[in-house]
Amino acid sequence: MILVVGATGFLGRETTKLLLNRGERVRVLARTRAKATDLEQLGAEVIQGDLIDQPSLERACTGVQRVFSAAHSLLGAGKYKSEHVDGAGHQVLIDVAKAAGVSHFVYTSLLGASPDHPVDFFRTKATVEEYLKASGLSYTILRPSAFMEWHMHLFNGKSILEQSKTTILGRGTKPRNFIAVRDVAYFANFALTDPTARNHTIDIGGPQNLTNDQVAALYATLAGVTPKINHVPPAVARILSIVMKPFQPGVSRIMYIASLPDNAFNETFDPEALQKAYNLSLTSPEVFVRERIAEASLKPLA
Repeated sequence: MILVVGATGFLGRETTKLLLNRGERVRVLARTRAKATDLEQLGAEVIQGDLIDQPSLERACTGVQRVFSAAHSLLGAGKYKSEHVDGAGHQVLIDVAKAAGVSHFVYTSLLGASPDHPVDFFRTKATVEEYLKASGLSYTILRPSAFMEWHMHLFNGKSILEQSKTTILGRGTKPRNFIAVRDVAYFANFALTDPTARNHTIDIGGPQNLTNDQVAALYATLAGVTPKINHVPPAVARILSIVMKPFQPGVSRIMYIASLPDNAFNETFDPEALQKAYNLSLTSPEVFVRERIAEASLKPLA
């Protein structure tokens, strides 16, 4: 039995489907049971609970051999603030998994996570990485770059397709790496089912580094639209970060990141070694955008 925590998110859902397709028994932990209806219909067992509810974690881990955590609370507030979910919650999950006799734990971290990172979310990920390594559990740590589904589409290109406009936080000039969730799910599946992945940390990124401005231009070009593109200047983002922190710490975090200079931390990735090691064809930004255009019933340019 494999437990997937965060199964109703982009990565958790994609990974759960892959596992079910290969005949694995899968249990999913979902904060809102209704959001996991499609996974239940495909054969997954659903348990309602979350990372701040230890009894639900104990129920979920009973009889489980492998755990995959794809949950995060980057934008969380109140009791679901990042430090409660991404930090303490994951440490409790690791402890519960060990006590339940879980044989392997796969954790979704973040490319560039480090103890001295300028962004607290990255520092929290690094702390959990070390906690897992010290737990005595067999582990695999996945460190993907920014998900295309979030950082290219929802935060940028979706509004270009729907409204011919978008707002980019910060300068929009920093090169970043983007990875399609389906490619990360491939590595999650590998980490859960192949013993050679045990006790390894895998950095994962897509085939191309682009700025947010370039992402907007790619959407506009392929959709054949001339969008209105606005920027929230770094100084304004910094003020918003301070103002929002007491009641919207997740949004405040995003604004803080947007306020940083382009060289504050590196977000690029060279995929050559990854592609060579795993013989994997990674989804390109262009392919991803064309798929989103097709979903929006727009005809892409040739």
